[in-house]
Amino acid sequence: MAGEALIPVYRRAPVALVRGEGVHLWDDQGRHYWDFISGIGVNSLGHQHPRVRAAILASLELLHTSNLYRNLPQEQLAARLSELTGGMLAFFANSGTEANEAAIKLARRWGREQGRTTIVSFLGGFHGRTLGSLAATGEAPYREPFEPLPPGFRHVPYDDLKALEAALAAEPVAAVLVEAIQGEAGVVVPSPGFLRQVAELTHRAGALLMVDEVQTGMGRTGAWFAYQHEAVQPDVITLAKGLGGGLPVGAMLARPEVAQTLRPGDHGSTFGGNLMAMRVGLAVVDWLQEEGLAHVRAMEPHMAQALRQLVARHPDRVEGVRGRGLMWGLVLREPSAPFASRALELGLLINAAGGRVLRFLPPLVVDEAAIAAMAEILDQVLAQ
Repeated sequence: MAGEALIPVYRRAPVALVRGEGVHLWDDQGRHYWDFISGIGVNSLGHQHPRVRAAILASLELLHTSNLYRNLPQEQLAARLSELTGGMLAFFANSGTEANEAAIKLARRWGREQGRTTIVSFLGGFHGRTLGSLAATGEAPYREPFEPLPPGFRHVPYDDLKALEAALAAEPVAAVLVEAIQGEAGVVVPSPGFLRQVAELTHRAGALLMVDEVQTGMGRTGAWFAYQHEAVQPDVITLAKGLGGGLPVGAMLARPEVAQTLRPGDHGSTFGGNLMAMRVGLAVVDWLQEEGLAHVRAMEPHMAQALRQLVARHPDRVEGVRGRGLMWGLVLREPSAPFASRALELGLLINAAGGRVLRFLPPLVVDEAAIAAMAEILDQVLAQ
């Protein structure tokens, strides 16, 4: 049986993808697919992008040296991200989970001297699957099989400022960890002004504001980071997914006065910030700066219109649509997993999230023709 030597922690579709180009994928049988999930938001520049290929080829001369020595591409990418965030310092890891773990440790280290160790996060949020990041995740199905989890976490309803205010008043809080848009919950977009008010309440309470931009960052919503839509200044930002253009990468960014709480030996990562991932990260930043952000903003109305037309055509099956930039969710009136499976059969890669939501995270290089093809396939799926 295929994959019989693998631990069954994934429900894999019976498709083996072997080749890609742009927003196109092909399986081992030569069948074509439109990629509208991009490896769950990872392949930000699509497949076989010339900038990514060039960065990978440039890395073949030296693959790994460890963080015991200077790493020039790592220093360069940290400097670029610092420019984009008003002077934040960077720690590089290999995933969003690792980035959030680093943020949790930083918050605990920073708050410990002040008697603040509690971290507040939001129900519906998802921050990773290691014990620390899982403790910050508020959803019981992820948490319960692995309890007891590390203590010191409090969860409040998303988009509920009164609940957050009460949590901040109940005890000394080190940090508030929040997603600008909740991705795994089904692309849940909060009320306008929510993130700005979260920042105000958090800083008024003397706590750190930590924004999880693992899924929303690096141009996904049409800005460098989703928090920028509300002119918020976080104390800590976590990144991953699109930053690596297809390679494993994670980053924790922090204001210098907060970042310097961590001292040599407090944290580390053997593979974090490796030469290849850093070179690809620089290529992603270059593309976004030169043309990518403008392209995402240009494609946003086409994506929104295509999905809203599906709502209008299938009101019996589709409840609504929500999203921003190139991150969208189509809210169904019934479980979404069968619809995602049928779309795969017709040559479209999307995925189910939040129970009744179809999630769309296409490569940021997606064009109008691909969006039209996606809508045509999905129209067939919803009509059946």
